[in-house]
Amino acid sequence: MAGTRFIVAGSFIDGSGAPVRRNVFLAVKDGMISAIGSAADLSRQDRSAIDDFSHCTILPALVDCSVFLSRSPAVDSGMGSAVEEAGLAQKAAMLARHLRYCHIHGVLGVAENDDIGDLLERYHEGRWQGSMIDLRTSAGLCRSRQDCAAGNPAGGAFLKIAYSGNIEDGQAPGPRLSYEDLCGILRHRGGKKAVVVANGMQQVGEALAAGCDAIEQGYAMGEDNLRKMAEKGVLWIPGILRAKNALDSAGSGGDVCCRFSQRYVAPGKPVPGAEAFWKKMLAEQLAQLRFARKVGVTTAVGTGAGSVGILHGESVVEEMKLFIKAGYLLAETIRCASENGARFFGMEKLGALAVGRHAIFLIARGTVTQLPRKLSYLEGIYVNGVPSSIYRKNPVKTA
Repeated sequence: MAGTRFIVAGSFIDGSGAPVRRNVFLAVKDGMISAIGSAADLSRQDRSAIDDFSHCTILPALVDCSVFLSRSPAVDSGMGSAVEEAGLAQKAAMLARHLRYCHIHGVLGVAENDDIGDLLERYHEGRWQGSMIDLRTSAGLCRSRQDCAAGNPAGGAFLKIAYSGNIEDGQAPGPRLSYEDLCGILRHRGGKKAVVVANGMQQVGEALAAGCDAIEQGYAMGEDNLRKMAEKGVLWIPGILRAKNALDSAGSGGDVCCRFSQRYVAPGKPVPGAEAFWKKMLAEQLAQLRFARKVGVTTAVGTGAGSVGILHGESVVEEMKLFIKAGYLLAETIRCASENGARFFGMEKLGALAVGRHAIFLIARGTVTQLPRKLSYLEGIYVNGVPSSIYRKNPVKTA
């Protein structure tokens, strides 16, 4: 197989949901996967062109279906205000930095919630070689008919419609659009897929009736809506890390937030009942996710990175841990964090690893039992069959 490179892995997870395979080789030619088989079948001649990762696990690149690249996840409210007042160059630099964070954590596909068209121009002009980040943008959240006028759909690759407030905004958020407005927007979407942020039985039910393609968050939507989503093939992006984040920050005042396992402490009295509320919301969302798996709802990972306390890139691993806590197997969780989002957003180079697909994958040191934790410190990232030119496992710090 002239011109073919062989990558050997001790474990291989293809992202389709299939069980883990052991001692596998990937043959790569012209940036594409040309064969997958048992490492024991490689001939002596083939072994002269091998990248040996027999101590590692190979898996697909990750996809985050909900990010805010131009927002800072800083818990310091003053920093958030500074970002809002920053100029275009400063915001563009932040966007580039967040893309780098995504890349070094193996998140090579992202769906952006805000309208960042002006920043993307700076991104392309400056040739910020982040990576091979497949970026899909909306034109910002549609909160009213004026945001996304019927007959003149907003730009971007997909529509993001806020039919409810974010779950952090209140216990029982009401719709910001009327049902008639929502239907009007979806009728004139111009062929674009529509992701609707909705919480509660009524709001989610109306979004499904109006013909949305995906529900984001979906807190307290109930089992009947989940059954409808399974029947209609509607994607669910549960955003469960938002509740975990809010629970971890509930012990103090509203200016406090957590960075996953590390709690930030700031002055302020605890909000009465907040901890009990978020504990209940997290438990209910985990139960809904468990039921979604049972009835066959297609689910995908979307973290809301850029929201307070939710970091770009590494938050995907935290969301994956919550999928596993809800009863998903590791292989199923990786499908939710790769293939399902890639297919929904049309990221053709990403998703499940198979013959004829692009050789874009992650290499995690250790065994599958150490996943997803080991994804926070990757052994390597391959793009089109070769090591990523910008990923450094041990980056050199410069002054």
